[in-house]
Amino acid sequence: MAVTDEAIEKIKDMIVSGALRPGDRLPKESELAAELGLSRNSLREAVRALSLIRILDVRQGDGTYVTSLDPQLLLEAMSFVVDFHRDDTVLEFLAVRRILEPAATAMAASRIGEQQLDALAAQLDALGAEPSVEELVACDLEFHRGIVQSSGNSVLCSLLDGLSGPTTRARIWRGLTQEDAVARTLREHRAILAALRDRDAEAARSWATVHIASVEQWLRSSL
Repeated sequence: MAVTDEAIEKIKDMIVSGALRPGDRLPKESELAAELGLSRNSLREAVRALSLIRILDVRQGDGTYVTSLDPQLLLEAMSFVVDFHRDDTVLEFLAVRRILEPAATAMAASRIGEQQLDALAAQLDALGAEPSVEELVACDLEFHRGIVQSSGNSVLCSLLDGLSGPTTRARIWRGLTQEDAVARTLREHRAILAALRDRDAEAARSWATVHIASVEQWLRSSL
């Protein structure tokens, strides 16, 4: 592992220094191994590891390339790791969402367009007054994703997208067991949307905090 770690660090240094740029093709395996003072086997293992976390793109019959290094692409690896969470860590994921998502919602208040606001409103209208829990949770994911995308920060958007998965099960259980969960969620969505229409960043932040904290509070009391 130490040899593979060294190989990973050397490739990383080439990318960070600019010797290899996004979209560049790596030299042939034999040439790169000789240049970096590595065995071909350790280089091969390093390339495999870096391709798993979307740093490198191995194209059969074509070669190995540096990816675009776009934040959304790189953070896919985090989403993969997050999928292995234990149920007792869901509260921790919700706590992180409660820190990040209200900030993203506040940022969106000055950036989100009227067309996007209308689309969010139409999405809520289409649910009706008594949607199923599954329909509500699916809408909840899309509703918040649409707002966060309007924050203008692709890193924040990718982080929150990755964090939303582990909390989905908690939201479904809440909808099934808490009497007013569906109606409350719809009211909170409407309040967030109204604050965004008013371009009131602090009100949007506050309602987003209340929205996430209510799920967190329910889960804490249920464990």
